[in-house]
Amino acid sequence: MTFVVTENCIKCKYMDCVEVCPVDCFYEGENMLVIHPDECIDCGVCEPECPAEAIFADTEPGLEKWLKLNAEYAETWPNIAVKRAAPPDADAFNGTPDKFQYFSPAPGQGDGAEETQPTPPPEPAPQP
Repeated sequence: MTFVVTENCIKCKYMDCVEVCPVDCFYEGENMLVIHPDECIDCGVCEPECPAEAIFADTEPGLEKWLKLNAEYAETWPNIAVKRAAPPDADAFNGTPDKFQYFSPAPGQGDGAEETQPTPPPEPAPQP
């Protein structure tokens, strides 16, 4: 068993789920998240954290399409483990039917895009 991100995540991408995942198995697309099915340990802590109620156990009927999509894009999208703000229009899209028309295969920024350059060491104190 694994957990699967489904249609209601599209254009919502709240990210509450990523910060509770103990194995960092979420991957970020431009407008949704997916779970890597081979990395998910089936703990289920992400499911109740999703404000969009877009995460389900793969044992629920009718999720084959979403399991395939999660597996495919988890291989190419960047990993995400740090929560960021949801898109500005997330609440407006939450619960909107037929959101697959908005799906983007483009990758998101992942955690790597937010890394900052290393801070240089401090200058030595001037000698008196």
